[in-house]
Amino acid sequence: MNALLIEYWPILLFLGIALGVSASAVGASLLLARQNPDSEKVSPYECGFEAFGDARRQFDVRFYLVAILFIIFDLEVAFLFPWAITLGEIGVFGFWSMVVFLAILTVGFIYEWRKGALEWE
Repeated sequence: MNALLIEYWPILLFLGIALGVSASAVGASLLLARQNPDSEKVSPYECGFEAFGDARRQFDVRFYLVAILFIIFDLEVAFLFPWAITLGEIGVFGFWSMVVFLAILTVGFIYEWRKGALEWE
């Protein structure tokens, strides 16, 4: 059991160092930086003009549909490059698994199209 736990030591060491560096960076910025907030610095900023309305209002569902569209095409590109490079090594199984993946993405795209995410009013 100890041998198995020893294998996790580099991960715990990495996490400890990451937490230490991030805590020291935040602490140094609090101690060394000038803390001089005025009304202009702490005011909400929204695209160069004063904020209007409540920030907790509901968004139109089209914003979410556009986000889903972005994820669909971003995932497609992120998986197509490594797949294209290793296509000779993975063979027919790799080809058909990518065809299934692209079919699932196509179903998502058709869903977005029917919901009207591509037509902005």
